[in-house]
Amino acid sequence: MSIPNLFTLFRLILIVPFCFLVTGGVQYDVLAFIVFIVAAFTDWFDGYYARRFKQFSDAGKLFDPLADKLLVTTALVAFVQDPILQLPVWTVVVILGREFLITGFRSLLASKNIVMAADQLGKAKTVAQMCAILVYLVSRTPDSQSFLVIGHAIYYLAVILTVVSGLDYLWRYRAILIQSLKADPVSDSDF
Repeated sequence: MSIPNLFTLFRLILIVPFCFLVTGGVQYDVLAFIVFIVAAFTDWFDGYYARRFKQFSDAGKLFDPLADKLLVTTALVAFVQDPILQLPVWTVVVILGREFLITGFRSLLASKNIVMAADQLGKAKTVAQMCAILVYLVSRTPDSQSFLVIGHAIYYLAVILTVVSGLDYLWRYRAILIQSLKADPVSDSDF
């Protein structure tokens, strides 16, 4: 197994303790913060290492974005039910909906041998999501209102970037999307 894939696997494993820590209460927020930082670092490092040493793999292309989405999703779902943060459900649904849509669209493009690589807008979205999560992890106490305001500002920026980057991907690949929506002729032999 390549080093980038080992880091991705490690990030996937870190999601389990992060889930328990982030939902365990504010007394575990420091540990959740540390685990999240380590997981985010592995995301940066596996990408850097893969590019630097040209160690790309099909498994990495599949599991790296999956690990990112699971890590972010774990935090956001936990924050919906958090009594201090109370993230609006609709914002999490928008983020998850975009992720499902673009992941499915990437699969469609891959079936046509087209790679839809992450662009700067998509990367900015991920950074904003992760920064919001980190700020939220230090603002889940009643006396942390200033951090909470900052966290909300970053989070709503992440929601906007999520929508804009999703629309941007769809717009750039619209010709393929439109072609894919057209019905393929079916012959009698297909039944």
